[in-house]
Amino acid sequence: MINQALLVSAVLFSIGVIGVLTRRNAIILFMCVELMLNAVNLSFVALSQLRGVGGQVFVVMVMTIAAAEAAVGLAIVISVFRHFGTVEMSALRSLRG
Repeated sequence: MINQALLVSAVLFSIGVIGVLTRRNAIILFMCVELMLNAVNLSFVALSQLRGVGGQVFVVMVMTIAAAEAAVGLAIVISVFRHFGTVEMSALRSLRG
């Protein structure tokens, strides 16, 4: 059972990494980061069956970080959309110095 959960976690994390590396839309980029964080949560929960409750404590911490990242990230995306009219990362080259 643990091996299956870790396999699913690895697949989800790989999909997230591929999405971060290939997509240019900021909203999809944040969704892929959230997918990677959820994959880490799944592996923490699966491994907590072997090591104890410590993994589940880390899951709560990762969920808190993910919620903060989503709130701040979406606020930045809304601000960028209002200023530039798009959320495509390739159109935001003028943000570089």
